[in-house]
Amino acid sequence: MPDLEGVGDAVTGGLVARAIEPVAGGADGHAHEKNCLNCGCDLTGDYCHCCGQRAHVHRTLKAFWHDLVHSVFHFEGKIWRTLPMLAWHPGHLTRRYIEGKRATYVSPIALFLFSAFLMFGVAGLTGALDSPTNPQQSITTEKAEAQAEVTTLEANRAQAVREGRSTASIDSKLSERRAELMILEKVRVGTSPKIQVDSSGAPSFMRGWISRAADNPDLLFYKLKTNAYKFSWALIPISVPFVWLLFPFSRRFSFYDHTVFVTYSLCFMMLLLVVSSTVGIAIPLIAALAWLIPPFHMYRQLKEAYGLSRRGALWRTVALVLFAFMAIGLFMSVVAGVGTFD
Repeated sequence: MPDLEGVGDAVTGGLVARAIEPVAGGADGHAHEKNCLNCGCDLTGDYCHCCGQRAHVHRTLKAFWHDLVHSVFHFEGKIWRTLPMLAWHPGHLTRRYIEGKRATYVSPIALFLFSAFLMFGVAGLTGALDSPTNPQQSITTEKAEAQAEVTTLEANRAQAVREGRSTASIDSKLSERRAELMILEKVRVGTSPKIQVDSSGAPSFMRGWISRAADNPDLLFYKLKTNAYKFSWALIPISVPFVWLLFPFSRRFSFYDHTVFVTYSLCFMMLLLVVSSTVGIAIPLIAALAWLIPPFHMYRQLKEAYGLSRRGALWRTVALVLFAFMAIGLFMSVVAGVGTFD
């Protein structure tokens, strides 16, 4: 049965993006006021010069649904100017936005919110975040281990209270384990066979959750499906320092430039995933070939946004691809590590 929550996420994304994205032009309304309904100022155009609200507001159910459709699909027309630029000239889009051309294009953060909700909505419908394995064994052991640790921590805390010692560290650990137990209670009974993963080559801070994720892949997929869209924004601050490393100590480009670059890049990658996963249902080859597009897109965006030579853009693209895998690993460690993996 389709995941209706996924559809809701896609619609919600459009509404959120609409809420924070300023509208570039006016639209015919169903009421014609002489004074702003928000602040009372005299109206001289399509927008109030005092507070910025539209001069004419819709007051019909038809207009309400019209606004909903525009919220999800149109962004008042700017989306159709933004998407072609994002696909073929992402660097020019990035540079133009940085230089102040804001009314022409959808802002990075508005497009990011819409893309994130749309991606996870489609993922919910297609089952992209569902576990690919066939759960066969009981999850009882996992729950029992978590419950035993909670019981031990509660006993340790009671002992510390009797002895007048601080319980801060115990409280922190106890809160994490209780959260883990709550998640385990929500996971359907049955756990997938363990996956053999060598985590010795991974950074030390990631080895713990990699090992535990390999022990219970179903729990990992459950946590990714539950938490990924809630923390999708974390991809931006995680990725920006990696882009900065491509231009260390450069005075030409600021962290703001890198943030706009990263946000638009992430928007494209999420929308690419939406298209490839949707079309890939009917034509699996499309989904496979889609993996070849990101490096090419990164190259074009780097070259155009930062005014690089071909050689400069090429080596930075290679580095950025490697950094992207590292950023994804960090993001997954954050998402999968919320409450349980540490």
